[in-house]
Amino acid sequence: MRLQLAGYRVICAEDGEEALEIFHREQPDLLVLDVMLPRLDGFAVCRRLRAESCVPIIFLSALEAISERVAGLDLGADDYIPKPFSPKELEARIATILRRVGPGSATAEIRDLPVGQGVLRVGDLVVDTNRRQVSRAGERIGLTYTEFSLLELLFREPGRVVPRAEILEQLWGYPPRRAADLRVVDVYVARLRGKLEPDPRNPELILTVRGIGYSSQRVGDMPASASASASAPAPAPAPAPASVAS
Repeated sequence: MRLQLAGYRVICAEDGEEALEIFHREQPDLLVLDVMLPRLDGFAVCRRLRAESCVPIIFLSALEAISERVAGLDLGADDYIPKPFSPKELEARIATILRRVGPGSATAEIRDLPVGQGVLRVGDLVVDTNRRQVSRAGERIGLTYTEFSLLELLFREPGRVVPRAEILEQLWGYPPRRAADLRVVDVYVARLRGKLEPDPRNPELILTVRGIGYSSQRVGDMPASASASASAPAPAPAPAPASVAS
């Protein structure tokens, strides 16, 4: 198998129920899920895992409709590859995600994600890049690795318009080849707004620049009511080593 030749330890499951059993027993660093798994489909597996873990998930599917792709990303998947696909492309997508999140992602809780450094305050949000946590009024907001990486990319230079193609390349590691590729970015921005914005339909933190991409508000441009303060939490424990379940 190509992934094994690339140095990954690969654990295979015959159906969705077995995939969950393997996840809890082996704690892999990334999951590759076929949407059409028997007994419990890939979407159901993803839904269950997102309730407890931020382990990266890549969907493989013969369903090419954009609505299916959006449905998978809405559940919190990190990527979605339509069939037929090149094994080399799958390997590249896996490598890109694991570079971004590092090993040990299966055991990291959604609200306790190590990496990065510094504390950003954006309106009433406190963004702690040491632990990759976001909080509002002391309440933590659970983000997946990809959601946090998107937030960090947009907030790194407030006011700068970041093209959708640039977001795709920086977070997913490949340039847009079809319109559906850029839709991945839109879905993740919508997910992030749903978690961070008081009114996602009238966003104040992440703004759309039509025909180009997205930008984050400068702190000075935030509504007058927005303010926050917090101290940085202690560093998180070091992560464990890497495996892929499929």
